[in-house]
Amino acid sequence: MLRRSALTLLAAAGLLMSTASTAPAVASAPVSAAAYPTTPVKVSDGAGSYISGTLTWYNRSVDFTGTLKSVGCRRAWYSVFDDYANPLGARSSSTHCNTVTSVPATLPADVVGGGSYVGVCLDDANGKPVTSCGVYFRP
Repeated sequence: MLRRSALTLLAAAGLLMSTASTAPAVASAPVSAAAYPTTPVKVSDGAGSYISGTLTWYNRSVDFTGTLKSVGCRRAWYSVFDDYANPLGARSSSTHCNTVTSVPATLPADVVGGGSYVGVCLDDANGKPVTSCGVYFRP
């Protein structure tokens, strides 16, 4: 019985020693979540109005944060699409006249992997595009 206990202790001591030699000396910091990809946006009408900001691509949505500068009356319009050009969600700001304002939006993209690209347009007060829209692909 004593012999078995001594062997067990020796085996346990050897295991502890081999583990200690392979364990890191200092605990490492926890791994943070990877940053979500972003895409810069700039759409202008050539007459002083523009939408400028950033798209942040999440798994089931896309956020726009940025600014609308309106000369006359303008509004921002956004739409997200999947790989097959199917619309997943659209949003627009309210109409803004002769101002600079924040126009954040969250676009639903409730499919696996989220949206593939977003169209961003600068519209007039009636919702008619005043420029060609910018198309921004997920990085």
